Amino acid sequence: MKPESPRIKRTRHAKHFITYHIVWIPKYRRDILTGKVAERLKEMLKEYSEEIGCEVIALEVMPDHVHVFLQAKPNLSPAQIVNHLKGKTARKLLQEFPELRSKTTHGRLWSRSYFVASVGYITDEIVKHYVETQWERELKRKGQ
Repeated sequence: MKPESPRIKRTRHAKHFITYHIVWIPKYRRDILTGKVAERLKEMLKEYSEEIGCEVIALEVMPDHVHVFLQAKPNLSPAQIVNHLKGKTARKLLQEFPELRSKTTHGRLWSRSYFVASVGYITDEIVKHYVETQWERELKRKGQ
């Protein structure tokens, strides 16, 4: 069975199809997003995306970075989405996993920077496949 692709959404006054591929890293790109932290982060990202009306299409948490492919509402800018996701997850992860504080600088979990691309120049299936095969590429890169 083929996974469902994102579809045109509608509000009272608009129809829209806006998807973003967003990537960000922990401060100093440290390998701290593993095990229970990674699993909890995935749950939070889905929850906090829904909270602002976004739908996660694909999601992968690597030890040193995060990929989120989501469909957004037209009234949200990419910066608003990123700020919401990074802000809420940082606060909650540092509360739930106090050991992360010793692996971060001044209690700052995320780097201030991020990458965002609107998906339109390539198909959503290509981006989804890219996100979902992160581990394969990572293992090849490390020669495992």
